[in-house]
Amino acid sequence: MKTKITELLGVKYPLLQGGMAWIADADLAAAVSNAGGVGLIAGGNAPVDYIRDQIRKARTLTDKPFGVNIMLMSPNAADLAQLVIDEKIPVVTTGAGSPGKYVPAWKEAGVKVIPVIPTVALAKRMEQAGADAVIAEGTESGGHIGENTTMCLVPQVVDAVSIPVIAAGGIADGRGIIAARALGAEGVQLGTRFLAATECNIHETYRKLVIDAKDTDSIVTGRFTGHPCRGIKTKFSRSLLKFEQNGGTPEEFEEMTVGALRKAVQDGNVAEGSFLCGAIAGMIREVKPCKDIIEELFADADRVMKEVLK
Repeated sequence: MKTKITELLGVKYPLLQGGMAWIADADLAAAVSNAGGVGLIAGGNAPVDYIRDQIRKARTLTDKPFGVNIMLMSPNAADLAQLVIDEKIPVVTTGAGSPGKYVPAWKEAGVKVIPVIPTVALAKRMEQAGADAVIAEGTESGGHIGENTTMCLVPQVVDAVSIPVIAAGGIADGRGIIAARALGAEGVQLGTRFLAATECNIHETYRKLVIDAKDTDSIVTGRFTGHPCRGIKTKFSRSLLKFEQNGGTPEEFEEMTVGALRKAVQDGNVAEGSFLCGAIAGMIREVKPCKDIIEELFADADRVMKEVLK
């Protein structure tokens, strides 16, 4: 499937793996890139030295293009922005804000800049700032989310900008890829689907929660902080929602969730962990290598397209 994204990034498939903090490491990124997509190492709030080590490890695992995701709310964002340049990373994606102040230096260094955007207005700003493409991410996604759905957001962004648009949120099979292309997207980004990848280094409790999830098993918390997050329903996530509904303060909420993602990813701690996951988890039932996942996705997309054209 050749698109403007495969041409822009020099890859076989127009697919990016989501930059999931504490999850998207060298092993996962390299496996996705080796399979023909674009793997991403997530910066999150991780120390810069750790991300540098992950970048260098990935280079021992693949000779294909991979990138780094920077969460702009992170206190390490500026250092990670420079690390991308120092390590000659070919592509950077960003989330939770505008990367405008970093774009000139990235462009000068030859880095392809692809921000994640939840609104048409931010997509326009990113195009004006010099972004090479944007990822229009619907509220169905896991982790930090906007409020517009993928079905509504993607075509509006496509109509508003001239740079390529990548669709994200609620995509887990070939039908989702063809739907995204029909909406005008030149590629897709998947995160939740790769939680069930063999190369994804998450705790088995986390993986089982994803595999066992039903269509109604995701929950959004933290809306009153301005940074809503979607994850799997657990006793802990339900308690967070109850806390914000019963008059808790954003400051107290933030204190309750400090380190919660790491507790989920590394420890499988259901009592205190945030198991971030998209609403599409109900479609995921098997753990497979990234190569199998990606090849099956695009074989399925080809089959679906032929069915549509009958």
